Amino acid sequence: MNLLLTNDDGIDAPGLAALRSVAKRLNQGRVVVVAPAGPMSECSHCVSTREPIRVERRGETEFAVHGSPADCVRVALTTDVLGGFRPDWVLSGINAGGNLGVDIYYSGTVAAAREAAMFGVPAIAISHYLRRGLAVDWDTAGVRAEREVRKLTCEQIGAQEFWNINLPHLDPDATEPKAIRCEPGRRPLPVRFASEDKGRLRYDGVYSERECEPDSDVAECFGGRIAISKLSV
Repeated sequence: MNLLLTNDDGIDAPGLAALRSVAKRLNQGRVVVVAPAGPMSECSHCVSTREPIRVERRGETEFAVHGSPADCVRVALTTDVLGGFRPDWVLSGINAGGNLGVDIYYSGTVAAAREAAMFGVPAIAISHYLRRGLAVDWDTAGVRAEREVRKLTCEQIGAQEFWNINLPHLDPDATEPKAIRCEPGRRPLPVRFASEDKGRLRYDGVYSERECEPDSDVAECFGGRIAISKLSV
């Protein structure tokens, strides 16, 4: 397989480094990284159409795009920047934070996978739920992501469909989590704002306090399992 890697945390993010290692172990084809030059979290599916997009070459197979995750995929699939490279799969992640339920509408990580699906390239978005006060073991996250990506890339997927994987944040001595196929939750995020000076409001919701329907991706991931959902454009 030829793989295109991207994310929304930026080209220097540790989650993308973990995904690079996953990609190298997955296949003997080409692996190319086209990712935002800096953090672009929660940018949803925004694209650049009114301003030029600057692309920096960071190495033989790495490019930093001054734009959104969706811009990165557009540049990779529709221009000659990659010299004719065409991926068999697009992998987006590993995001530092969950992209569960209604998060899929806000997420730049998911938007990159969705943009690939729009162009007929199968894709997988991979995210890691975060628990406050517990460090992320990115090596372990990579092992878990690799296991599920191996399975999913062997399955048939419909036109303009893509996968969304959410890894749980477990204690270091926890048993290996099971992977569960599930539907995205539909409940809204906990929306709360704290008042600051000069009439400003700061988002003060607590992600872990969100409501979740039984058997939804939110419930499964919060319960310590790997939540896998098939999404479509």
